[in-house]
Amino acid sequence: MTMKALFAIKGYIEENLCKELNLQMVQVPLIVDRESGVNDMLDRDGSRTPVEFPCGLGLEKPIIAQVVQAATKWKRVALKQFDCQAGEGLCTDMKAVRKDYFLDHDHSSYVDQWDWEKVMTMEERNLDYLIDTVQKIWKVIRGAGMLAQEMFPQLKSDKYPDFPEELTFLHAEDILDMYPDLPRKQRETKIIQKYPAVFIIGIGWVLKDGYPHEMRAADYDDWVTETTSKDGRPMHGLNGDILVWNPVTKRRHELTSMGIRVTKETLVVQMKEADLEENLKLPYHQAILNDEIPLSIGGGIGQSRTYMYLLRKAHLGEVSVTVWPQQLKDICAKKNIYVLE
Repeated sequence: MTMKALFAIKGYIEENLCKELNLQMVQVPLIVDRESGVNDMLDRDGSRTPVEFPCGLGLEKPIIAQVVQAATKWKRVALKQFDCQAGEGLCTDMKAVRKDYFLDHDHSSYVDQWDWEKVMTMEERNLDYLIDTVQKIWKVIRGAGMLAQEMFPQLKSDKYPDFPEELTFLHAEDILDMYPDLPRKQRETKIIQKYPAVFIIGIGWVLKDGYPHEMRAADYDDWVTETTSKDGRPMHGLNGDILVWNPVTKRRHELTSMGIRVTKETLVVQMKEADLEENLKLPYHQAILNDEIPLSIGGGIGQSRTYMYLLRKAHLGEVSVTVWPQQLKDICAKKNIYVLE
């Protein structure tokens, strides 16, 4: 049943995400050339490095290839390759390896995402456009869950609440104001218990406590642009994450990270902030600085994370096959959680 429901969700999300956001499904790389600069470094402290190896038997100088950690930057370049115009975009069935991830119930070194990217105009670079896009994505995710419940009524149980109809939109600064004495993860847990589905805006910008809500890479999402809250307060950032309350694990559960991407101006500011100005020489960064690739919005929706949430699973290993420590597998077995191997 799990696999039938999983692939029904996969088909529904791919079809309807493309319809809602005007995207087309395209092929996506598993490996990229290190020198291209298009691999996703995930954060800006350099602590999570990609798997890397030489390839090209017989070449005088082998290509140094990297396994992608996400297709975040590749997609923006691909918009030009696939000749996407304003309002058009692409979606991928992306597989990746993140060797420096810790392994628990919702983190794995194997990552699968619907990585998507869409061309936008300068006039659309605002919070209203971001929020409208997020709402369309949530509509698709919730619709996939309802489809699975129609196909398999046993998924709809009095043990668990219905999937929330609406997202609550909050800025990272708002959540800090609400829970000033709590660290980030605990702030998220508190807010998710109050609002079971939220979109946190402005991840990467340093908040009033002197820390960003979470580190975010400096060369894709725009977390530096000034914005204004609905009640007129100055804020920063045109990006964010969808978090939901998982009633099975009784924990916070992140489904997607996304945002409006940097302009050539904000790229320079963010790279300086991250002390990574040297990387501006790389081909990807040069393409942005020289207006060779379009303005865009994009994100990555975790596939296994989404299956886990919609199918009421307690562990990623129930919906994806990867490696887990024996201790974790033993714990799952004692709790009758079937981990795929």
